[in-house]
Amino acid sequence: MSTPLISGIQQVGIGVQNVPDAWKWYRQVLGFDVPVFDEKAEAPLMIPYTGGEVHKRHAVLAINMAGGGGLEIWSFTSRKSAPANFKLQPGDLGINAIRFKAPDVQKAHEWVKSKSKEAVGPIVKLPEGEGFWGVDPYGNSFQITSDASWFQKTKKPVGGVAGVVIGVSDIDQSVIFYENLLQPIEVIYDVTGTFDDLPSSIPGQRYRRMLLRKSFTPDGAFSKLLGDIQIELVQALDRIPKKLFENRYWGDCGYIHLCFDTLDMNALKTKLQAQGYPFTIDSEKSFGMESAAGRFAYLEDPDGTLIELVETHKVPVLKKIGWFLDIQKRKNQKPLPDWMLKTMSLNRVKD
Repeated sequence: MSTPLISGIQQVGIGVQNVPDAWKWYRQVLGFDVPVFDEKAEAPLMIPYTGGEVHKRHAVLAINMAGGGGLEIWSFTSRKSAPANFKLQPGDLGINAIRFKAPDVQKAHEWVKSKSKEAVGPIVKLPEGEGFWGVDPYGNSFQITSDASWFQKTKKPVGGVAGVVIGVSDIDQSVIFYENLLQPIEVIYDVTGTFDDLPSSIPGQRYRRMLLRKSFTPDGAFSKLLGDIQIELVQALDRIPKKLFENRYWGDCGYIHLCFDTLDMNALKTKLQAQGYPFTIDSEKSFGMESAAGRFAYLEDPDGTLIELVETHKVPVLKKIGWFLDIQKRKNQKPLPDWMLKTMSLNRVKD
């Protein structure tokens, strides 16, 4: 078996208009209280997706120590981040929702209802297991579902990012892309019909849904923390979907990208280019983000949804004493010891 090139979801980018306010909500309600970086700077490499101009931004990458991917909470500071001018419906092209993990969906449901002022849906049966839908204060839908890949117990019964729901125009084309990107991957379900659990859907409209899963393997420094990958593809069958970022910039309001933790960027780039999926952006060398650093790249899925790839080079373990881990000096891709990953919780922001 070939060596995996991706270990897990590193983060999902969320475009907002005010980073401190948004991060406070995600800390208090969903437990993303450990910052990896908090930086204000320009984003010169992103000009293909920001109108050909260099824009300034404020970004915070925060993780949930229960396990799962993190959130990159992002806002323009050189312009006002623009919201979509239409209400998202399931199957619109782009990231429709984030899936957060929970070991006990009932406890997670009670917690979110008690902490959030926003609408929280009932617990419903899903094609696999159960879960419930919610919405953040900025209109972004999320889903909380059960997941067995858990890193450590925390005070909040909600974990990090387990996956995303992506609207696509042709599932058969999209699944080829994601299988090539994430191999090995398995199809958990492939169902067609009308579904009561999809928020904002028009009654009677049909959808095709496919859940892809890449199960945890001990490959990569952060693999134990990141856990499984879930990607649900949703195709609207009775209408023409809209593109979520049509006539808007990357970084505007909404879910702006899905980022994977990459183990060998050169090998992955060669593989994907040979399959017809070229990088649209490549930092090519290490790029600093406050106290973290790595090589990053972007490519697009068949509908233009932005996929970020990050090969981590340096990450803060304990910022207060200047303790950083240089991943490039490691001679293998084995997971970091649990105690070292747990030390990152000492950077926690307490409200």
